[in-house]
Amino acid sequence: MSRPRLVITGVSALTPVGLDAKTTWENLVNGVSGVDYITLFDPTDYPVRIAAEVKGFDPARFMPRKEARRTTRAIHFAVALGRMALEDAGLEITEENAERVAVLMYTGGGGISDIYDATLDLLNKGPRGVSPFVIPNVMPNAVSCQISIREGIKGPVLTGAAACASGNMAFVDALRLLWLGEADAAIVGGVESGINPVAIASLARAGALSRRNDEPQKASRPFDKNRDGFVFGEGGAAVIVETEEHARKRGARIYAELVGGAVTGDAFHITAPPPGGEGAARAMRLAMERSRIAPEDVDVISAHATSTPLNDVAETQAIKAAFGDHAYKLAITATKSMVGHLLGGAGAISSFAAIMSIYSGIVPPTINLEEPDPECDLDYVPNEAREMPVRVALSNGFGFGGQNAVVVFRKYT
Repeated sequence: MSRPRLVITGVSALTPVGLDAKTTWENLVNGVSGVDYITLFDPTDYPVRIAAEVKGFDPARFMPRKEARRTTRAIHFAVALGRMALEDAGLEITEENAERVAVLMYTGGGGISDIYDATLDLLNKGPRGVSPFVIPNVMPNAVSCQISIREGIKGPVLTGAAACASGNMAFVDALRLLWLGEADAAIVGGVESGINPVAIASLARAGALSRRNDEPQKASRPFDKNRDGFVFGEGGAAVIVETEEHARKRGARIYAELVGGAVTGDAFHITAPPPGGEGAARAMRLAMERSRIAPEDVDVISAHATSTPLNDVAETQAIKAAFGDHAYKLAITATKSMVGHLLGGAGAISSFAAIMSIYSGIVPPTINLEEPDPECDLDYVPNEAREMPVRVALSNGFGFGGQNAVVVFRKYT
């Protein structure tokens, strides 16, 4: 069975460096950091007092204020991302096409922050103090279902959770869905809002978070010798994926082509990568093979690059294993140096950066790369964006539990 070509016709982003795709992309290219002191709760007594928050966002732009009060921050982000992606694509949902459009908004923790808030309500106010909306708000699939409900989308509505690989996993599942002919178009992305006292305390105890509290904007520093952990972020990104035939019929602008992807498991450890990044390397190789892309054809990797001591080395080793000598010719960009780690939204913003690099011919920098780690010796586009033709870009997403998801994008011709 022949597979339809799939194209990206709309993009949206809601991140610590921008409330829309245009602003986010401009700030990524300009190397702007979205890391600052936590304002979502009082972090005074915590060992980690910094995060990458989405600031200035008003959910009432995308839903009635009454509905905004009843729903969660993760839902607010998801609904906004879906609406902005549809608007950018110029795709209107109608009675005629509603059953042929899908939603795949993936997340790592869903409404984890709202479970914390509801627990406080229970302890402080008793059972009658708990909102009746807690469960429908915190169920992970709420982020996709709320988009479906508000936009009138009646095709497949899916949510997956693969920790930090969730956003990229959505793209791989979208490939399968559209290749099977179950939809003509889909909203695809990842979202997260989990900055809360329990999450910060737990990840700090685990030694996963940067403690560079005195210099928030320099805390996330992938591949730098002095990196000491990731910075918790929030937000996400979404795109419209369509079959080429569907997009061309309606005269849509095309950003890039989605050509393939792959997922693998490490079967090693719940939080640590295996030595050499074997599972990640296998995911990259499989993604290229299934896309019929040779390693030498790849120009850019939008890296997972968490800024943790173990993961950045493992990803570097995995890239070398997957690409051989060509690894040294790749331009590798790390968006987490600017937006922090969006967990379930991380793969989506990584894919957004890959798509926009192809479309614009600009690769965002990896900021704060001041003293290279000898074990991380590839080209990470340090500190300044680079103008270059980009034909093929990979997006890497590697999650807790050993889940790896790699997506391949190509310039549309």
